[in-house]
Amino acid sequence: MIMLNLEYMWGLLPVLLRYLPLTLQMATIAMFFALILACLLAVVRVSKVPFLNGFSLLFISFFRGTPLLVQLFLFYYGLPQLISALISITGVTAAVLGLTLHFSAYMAESIRAAIVGIDRSQTEAALSIGMTQSQLMRRIILPQATRVATPTLMNYFIDMIKATSLAFTLGVTELMGATQKEAAGSFLYLEAFLLVALIYWAIVEVLSWGQRRLEIYLNKAYQR
Repeated sequence: MIMLNLEYMWGLLPVLLRYLPLTLQMATIAMFFALILACLLAVVRVSKVPFLNGFSLLFISFFRGTPLLVQLFLFYYGLPQLISALISITGVTAAVLGLTLHFSAYMAESIRAAIVGIDRSQTEAALSIGMTQSQLMRRIILPQATRVATPTLMNYFIDMIKATSLAFTLGVTELMGATQKEAAGSFLYLEAFLLVALIYWAIVEVLSWGQRRLEIYLNKAYQR
C-alpha cells in the first residue's frame, strides 16, 4: 500500500502558495481584457457590420478551433520570428495574451447569445421614445445581458485560472511550474501533484461560492 508523505506535503504547501498570486494575477488580467474584447466582438456580431462581422467570425473560429497550448506556443515561439520586436516577449506576457484571445472568443459567443435573447419588444419600446442605438445598448441591452451571461462568464474565469497551468510550458514559474520543479527535485510526484490539485480545487470552490452569491445579488437587483 502506498503511503503519502504528509509531512512533505505540509512543508511544500507554503512554498507553492508563494506562487499563487502570479497565477491569480495572470488570470485576472487576462479576464479583464478578454471581457472587453468579447463585448466588442459580440456587439459587432449582433450589429452585423459587413467587414468587422467577417473579421470577428474568423477570429472566433480560429481561437475556438485551435488548442490553447498551440496558441501559447505560437505567441511565444512563433511570433518573434515574424516580428523582431517581440523577440524579448516574456512567458507571462505570452500566457496572458494567449488566455485573453482564447477565452474572449468563447465569451463573445456567450455575450452575443445573451444579447440576442433579450425580448425584442424592449428594443422597439426604447427606440420609439427616441433612444439612439448607443443608448439602447448601454442602458437596456448590456445590463440585462450581463445578468444573463454572468454565470457563464464566471465559469470561463474558473477555466482560465486552471488554464494558467499551461504557462509553465513557456518557462513561467507559477503554481504549476513551481510544483513541477519541486516534484522533480524530491521525486515525490504523487504528493506534489496531489497537493497542487487540492489547491486548484480550493480556489475553484471559493470562486463557485462567490459566483452563487453574485447570481443571487444580480437577480435581486433586477427584480427591484
